[in-house]
Amino acid sequence: MSDELDVEGMLERFRDGSAAVRNRNLPPIGGDERKMFIEQAQNDFQDFAIIGDAQSTFEDGVLTLRIDLSPPADSTS
Repeated sequence: MSDELDVEGMLERFRDGSAAVRNRNLPPIGGDERKMFIEQAQNDFQDFAIIGDAQSTFEDGVLTLRIDLSPPADSTS
């Protein structure tokens, strides 16, 4: 399986997906549909960005994605 699975390629596609969502044009919709579209775009961006930032390991047929969700260190302290 590791010969077939390009984990870095997969993570790159998630990073590309994140950028695509961020740059997506807002279609000419209004009201509740507009709100739902914007909320979905925010969720899509967050999901793609989280996976795209993952560190991966592939051992014994198990793919592990490590995602650091801790807040960034405060550089002003």
